[in-house]
Amino acid sequence: MKPAQARRSIMAVLAAFAATLSVMASSETVTTGGTRTIAIPSGVSVDIYVPPLHADNQRVPLVVLLHGSRGEGLEALRNSGLMASADQHGFIIAMPNGGIKLDKGFAWNIPGVPTTAGTIPGEADRDDVAYITAVMDEMIRTGLADPSRVYVTGISGGGRMASWLGCVASPRIAAIAPVVGLRAGNPSRNDPKRPDPATCRPTRPMPVIAFAGDSDLVNPLAGGGSSYWQYSMDAAESRWAALNGCSSTATVVHVSNQIDESSYTGCREGADVVARITKGGRHRWLADNEVMWNFLASHVRTGIGSGAGGTGGGPR
Repeated sequence: MKPAQARRSIMAVLAAFAATLSVMASSETVTTGGTRTIAIPSGVSVDIYVPPLHADNQRVPLVVLLHGSRGEGLEALRNSGLMASADQHGFIIAMPNGGIKLDKGFAWNIPGVPTTAGTIPGEADRDDVAYITAVMDEMIRTGLADPSRVYVTGISGGGRMASWLGCVASPRIAAIAPVVGLRAGNPSRNDPKRPDPATCRPTRPMPVIAFAGDSDLVNPLAGGGSSYWQYSMDAAESRWAALNGCSSTATVVHVSNQIDESSYTGCREGADVVARITKGGRHRWLADNEVMWNFLASHVRTGIGSGAGGTGGGPR
């Protein structure tokens, strides 16, 4: 190649590269990932985790991660190990803090249900359903989250809050994944060993995958324990199956020496209900994050509405 031709070839390559950079600058900003804090119009902020190489104008799945009682969001992120799954699969994680200050952390406001301190949330306590749905709305408004792929998980008290959101904010959520905290409404006042049907009335079927351990002494599989727990995990699972119109009875599969899985299938809109039990598992993050993500990602919510009330708008 002659020198003049070589110069023209180099210039052409540089021009093409410059054009590519110009398009990237005008259409998207690629981040390096990590945690950041964003403001919510209500005046409260939330921490989020963005996976590496995420384009700011790219709508991706959102997983709302809810801490346990007396915990906080960033702690839940560290303990769950969900960052690795977010990096691999390209979803964003939001880690809000509960509205009730409790010891060194926070608790969630589930109306009519006592916190782990034994106190019933009052009218002065923040409406956490309104807050969490505002977080979802802001993530969608800013173009970060895909409104059809919003999921909620949480541990212990956060699992109970995730369950509550499934009851009262079902139009917003594609699936829930409570960890050592699956509920299906408040314990019945007449029979605390059963969930009260009046307190969980989702307007759409809610896909559920739950994780628990058979040696959990805080939220026992068989129920009992604190006043906020009482009914068994089986009762919660079967209630969700009834709410989702599942046609099958529970099928139990021995996944491994450590894991049993029960599931209800044939549910309306594909909203299956799955529970994975770890033998010897105690009160901690027991979720297999890949299994969780595969279940969540298989559910996409269509016909998303823009409105969802707070706790005052749902059953109490």
